[in-house]
Amino acid sequence: MKTSITFLSLILLCISCAQTKNQKQEKLTATEQSSVDKKASVASQIARLKADGFQIFDYVDEKTGDTVIMQQYFMAFLKSGPNRDQSEEEAAKLQEAHMAHLGRMYEEGYADISGPFDDDGELRGITIYNVPTLKMADSLAHLDPMMKAGRLVVEIKPWWAGKGYPLR
Repeated sequence: MKTSITFLSLILLCISCAQTKNQKQEKLTATEQSSVDKKASVASQIARLKADGFQIFDYVDEKTGDTVIMQQYFMAFLKSGPNRDQSEEEAAKLQEAHMAHLGRMYEEGYADISGPFDDDGELRGITIYNVPTLKMADSLAHLDPMMKAGRLVVEIKPWWAGKGYPLR
């Protein structure tokens, strides 16, 4: 009887060890799968951006081993325009239409961030356009009612930034 219990215990121990080994292999496989999925995700993101006409390049971050995708954006510098003699009421209506335009650009995915500068200088604010070409960024900027009224003018510069990096 004692031999049977010892033998049974030995069998249960072997089964337990085999299950633990299988669980470790499953975890390793899941980790490896996550790495493969992440690389596929980066590859599919690169392919989509290129197909949509964006200028990009990528590199591997030496610290993290992650692939960083750099994308060309377009930074629009909004400057005081030649026609700033509107009445207070007209200027307020233009400002409301300007804000609606910028909100629509953000909602439709054409602009990632916009904001004014905190002084009364010639440079009034910026908008960062997330579009494939300078021509498209310029066209969108010139749809702004402030541009149409001549209250603002725009200068646009290509600008590179890592995709997915938030402001801090």
